[in-house]
Amino acid sequence: MTRRKRRAAGWLGLVAAGLLTAAAAPFARQTPAAKDAPVIYHAVLDGIIHPVTAEYLIGTVHAADAAGAALTVITLRTPGGLVDSTLEINQAILAAKAPVVIYIAPSGSRAASAGFLIALAADVLAMAPGTHIGAAHPVGSGGQALDETMAKKAAEDVAAQARSLAERRGRNVKLAEEAVFESKSFTDEEAVNAKPPLADLIAPSFDALVGALDGRTIRRFDGREETLHLAGARVVDVPMSWRQQMLSAIAHPQVAYLLFSLGTLGLTIELWSPGAIVPGVVGGLCLLLAFFAFQILPVNYAGLLLIAFGLLLLVLEIKVTSYGLLGVGGVTSLVFGSLMLFASPMPGMRLDLTIVLPVTLGLSAIILFLVRLAVQSQRRRATTGDVGMLDELGVARSALEPGVPGSVAVHGEIWTATADESIAEGEEIRVTAVHGLKLRVRRARPAAAPQGGE
Repeated sequence: MTRRKRRAAGWLGLVAAGLLTAAAAPFARQTPAAKDAPVIYHAVLDGIIHPVTAEYLIGTVHAADAAGAALTVITLRTPGGLVDSTLEINQAILAAKAPVVIYIAPSGSRAASAGFLIALAADVLAMAPGTHIGAAHPVGSGGQALDETMAKKAAEDVAAQARSLAERRGRNVKLAEEAVFESKSFTDEEAVNAKPPLADLIAPSFDALVGALDGRTIRRFDGREETLHLAGARVVDVPMSWRQQMLSAIAHPQVAYLLFSLGTLGLTIELWSPGAIVPGVVGGLCLLLAFFAFQILPVNYAGLLLIAFGLLLLVLEIKVTSYGLLGVGGVTSLVFGSLMLFASPMPGMRLDLTIVLPVTLGLSAIILFLVRLAVQSQRRRATTGDVGMLDELGVARSALEPGVPGSVAVHGEIWTATADESIAEGEEIRVTAVHGLKLRVRRARPAAAPQGGE
């Protein structure tokens, strides 16, 4: 066998070995020990509870059930969110085949408002040291205070949910009710040491949590007891899909506000310079994404109207003599409207001045500049067509007499022209009218008066 053939045979052997290894790899991973080991599905929710995050958590619970997982762990840190999304998540948790653990972590995290209700629905509620839960008093969809009757109805409804979940899970019903009616929050020690407890255990880490749950007997929502066997468990982390990550990022107050501002700016540029295309396309896309986020977030429409009113005042500032009053009013309206746009008691769902002021001042300056350019262009005299020839200066190339046409040079072109006065050759003229291809002209400067004798 030649050296070339031996080399080719060697390469073929390596490729064949690689293919066999790749083909056997899936089966190699499915060893009896790995196959029999319990599986834990793990999801992490860090942010506001809304339809996108609800889809993510519900999908994780369903995936764990379909895979026959021994446990589903949801690491939760949230300021709260929408009640409807919370109810959907709780329905999935209560109907889950695999026990669901809500783990408030890491240290310093919280599960407030709607997150508190999700924590109560779990089979096991665990907290990392230095975390807290509670403050579940309901607010209006726009963050505004409800009237007395509606506030009482909303609080009673949420309190009933909290009592029902706490009672069925064997947790402290009184503390759950206080979290709703009195907006109380509870530390990890307070929640675990209460009688009966509000939370089940304190775990400093995920591994410590799994170790504490191994061999633990829990009571499911339907009343039956189940013992967890988690020794040697394999953890399957379930991240958000790229679509969920994108939509969840958009459904954030600061991102939604920036998208709304960029969309407004893009459409403004397109209106003042039609045909630019790119600003219009980008602006329209940003506005559509912003409106998608507004459907998810608790938007205060009074704030949205104030922003629209501020933009109107900025436009009027250019066209109406107000000595800056309309401009100041427009900027003020934009600032207050932006601050009110997401008026929520939850800090994670509010805009602060560090975001609002730079965006508002920048947007105001750009809009004022664009509107001023547009108004100046409208007031500027036309430079093309018949209108553009009026009052233009030129030079008589031949003598002109009343009623006798001659030739003049205007704009570097030779025109036939007539005049109502005598104009000498080489004298500067001014165009007074255009009739087709003929001009009517006059002297650019009045003729000098003749000197009188003694």
